[in-house]
Parts: sequence; structure tokens; C-alpha cells
Amino acid sequence: MEPRLPAHLEVGALIRLANAEGGFASVLQKGEPDAGTILLVLTERGGNARVFERMPDLEGARSWRQSNAEMPDNKQELYDWLDRRGAQDPDLWIVELDIADGERFIR
Repeated sequence: MEPRLPAHLEVGALIRLANAEGGFASVLQKGEPDAGTILLVLTERGGNARVFERMPDLEGARSWRQSNAEMPDNKQELYDWLDRRGAQDPDLWIVELDIADGERFIR
């Protein structure tokens, strides 16, 4: 198992990086400071939302994978899904970054 950066430090770094690159970031749900899971909502000018989270692969490494995306005909559905995920897991961090090509921060 590879060592993990505490969640609150990783969230803070992602927010500072997005702001430094001219984007906007906000914490939608604050989770457990050290070991909380992070859901990252990437948007561009408030639209085209994609949700990424780290998931283990067969070798045990954890990499970012897209777990949900905004549907053009029902944008609210994604945010309802995020609300349900947050209610199920109080340790979960939900962070939104509004910046072009936000995937570059998690590659």
C-alpha cells in the first residue's frame, strides 16, 4: 500500500493550484481531514461537470477515474447524486474546480 497525503492537504493544494491557474475552486462538502475520500467535480465555466475519484486497480495502486458526468438534458441529476454520496459518507470530501482542462491536475 502506498502512503497517502492527508486529504485536507491534498484538497488545499488542488484549490491553490486551480486559483493560481485562473480558475475557481470550492469545497462542497468537508470530510475527514486525514483519511477522507475525495470526489473531485471538474467543470468548465460552470458546465460540463465530470466527477473523479481515486479507485484501486488490480495492482493495489489508486488512480483517478471518472465516476459520473453531467447529462446535458438533466444537469441537476449529477448534483442530486453528489448529495446522496455525501449523505452516505460523512468522511467524504466533495471539491469543485471550475477551470479549463481540470484533468491536468490529477494525471
